[in-house]
Amino acid sequence: MCGIIGITSNGEGIVKKLIIGLQRLEYRGYDSVGIATITEEGISIRKGAGDLQRLEKKLGFSEMNGKVGIAHTRWATHGGVNDINAHPHTDCSNSIAVVHNGVIRNFASLRLELENNGHRIRSETDTELFAHLVEDALKSSSSFIEALSKALSKIDGTYSFAILYKGEGDRIYFAKMRSPLIIGIGKRFRAVASDMTAMLEIAERAILLEDGEFGYISPRSVEIYRLMPNGAYERLSQEEISLKEKVIELTPEAASKGGYRHFMIKEIYEQPMAIRETYEGNIEDPAIRKVAGYVSSSNKVFLIAAGTSYHASMVFSKVLSRRGKIFSYPMISSEFQYISDSIQNGDLIIAVSQSGETYDTLQAVREAKSRGARVIGITNSLGSALVREADFSLYTRAGPEIGVAATKTFLSQVMLLEMISAYSSYEAGSISREEVKSILDGLKGASNLLQLSIEASDTLIPALIGIHRGKPSAYVLGRGLGSAIAMEGALKIKEITYIHAESYPAGESKHGPIALVERGFPVYIVATSDSPEVAGNAVEMSARDARVVVLRPADLSLEIRGGREWLSLLDMPPSGGLIELEPFILTPFFQILSYRIAIERGYNPDKPRNLAKTVTVE
Repeated sequence: MCGIIGITSNGEGIVKKLIIGLQRLEYRGYDSVGIATITEEGISIRKGAGDLQRLEKKLGFSEMNGKVGIAHTRWATHGGVNDINAHPHTDCSNSIAVVHNGVIRNFASLRLELENNGHRIRSETDTELFAHLVEDALKSSSSFIEALSKALSKIDGTYSFAILYKGEGDRIYFAKMRSPLIIGIGKRFRAVASDMTAMLEIAERAILLEDGEFGYISPRSVEIYRLMPNGAYERLSQEEISLKEKVIELTPEAASKGGYRHFMIKEIYEQPMAIRETYEGNIEDPAIRKVAGYVSSSNKVFLIAAGTSYHASMVFSKVLSRRGKIFSYPMISSEFQYISDSIQNGDLIIAVSQSGETYDTLQAVREAKSRGARVIGITNSLGSALVREADFSLYTRAGPEIGVAATKTFLSQVMLLEMISAYSSYEAGSISREEVKSILDGLKGASNLLQLSIEASDTLIPALIGIHRGKPSAYVLGRGLGSAIAMEGALKIKEITYIHAESYPAGESKHGPIALVERGFPVYIVATSDSPEVAGNAVEMSARDARVVVLRPADLSLEIRGGREWLSLLDMPPSGGLIELEPFILTPFFQILSYRIAIERGYNPDKPRNLAKTVTVE
């Protein structure tokens, strides 16, 4: 995600330390940088699109003055990659400067309200709106804390804010809701940051903030308040604050990975937050309804993607067919040229790419456009080639992903595509308004189910690692939606552990593949609510002495007879019968299984051999 660092001191200049903090945050990926300080003249801001080193030469960050300041590395979510959209953002009078991580879900209605009230909004971001909300609230408040609480009560979404106010030149105000934010305490400094690594040089102790907490730091003090309903708030006592303090024991290298050994496992554990950002960043965006209209009204719908993105497209196709009665064609990008003669005006291409730079996908987009098709881009990267070439784009907003094997970007793609599916099904007249609301309400809770799935997987997997010892191959099978999840699971095993893991629709077993099954052969069965008959495939594999592991939502009833010794039935969190939730319930198991096997086999899961994060050649 984006990165925040703010520092206040009792006399020492802080700009060089802000720059060090930004350097520590570069590992997260970013497309723009900015710094704001308070000087005798007011708030001074330098910011722009580009990397830190280039912008230092262009803007001279190190020449800035100040004893209090905030800085930010941005990964674009609302608005393109340009100087204006870079953080920090200010109010109309340049008295308030704000940096922000997260997504303000109700940004569209807030922007309209603020513009109607006479505010001049200069950027395309959701972040700038908050500076204007605080500006408005100050007019009827007795303190900045009161104004901050009023502004916070008006926004819906996720956030971590660091804020400067010209009227109080030694303070940094902050607020947190479902986005990381930490206070650092040092001998001569107080700091606030989104990541521990950004403040290791200046802080010995840390306070991990809870959701709904806000307040300020000054050179010698920390004040924390708890947001209450309707803009009310209560102050935490110094005793409560002291109990939150912890000694910082991380090294800079460990902190850059959030204390985890590898980026892959860190990013697996980030998934509940990532899919929440995807949901909240798109649920009120009118663009998603526009895309749904294209899906429901087009002659033919093709999805073009590669690797993990192709598997996300398969999930979309199966859910859209079930809910919307709309048939779509998932295509591997490199194969698209062989059917492109059938593309014509009125067809829709949905191109799915995490990076937006995948060569095969871009080639397919160009071919489709040349034949008159409309192209929708689904990507995690604003300003990418896909965004430039598509007619219309939506963004998964998962934040940077460092590990080569896609984890959080896969489920973020699934989240966005399932939201499109729900709206498309309604536009096609296949489901009612109430059914759309039920699906979207279910997806809103997917992050909690995903967290439970990760926890369950962590508990179950250690006992399964041994079944792969001495076994060079495995099957991962499913039917219906389960076949798409199984394909992604098999890909993770292949690319991280170097075990040959094959996936195919489970109904194909007797048409050849079952010939490979022998005693102890590992077989994973992905059971989903659209295909309970997959239980029969589990039994037939077990009858050949395979070591069978069946993965299912806990509330899915399966007819598995015989109770053979080598057949394990693993219950994951229940889906409540909502098929859209099942990818979030069943996918993390294979991500964590692959990671744990790779570690046991002595491989680095962040850098699988022969692979790159983005494939930009044919």
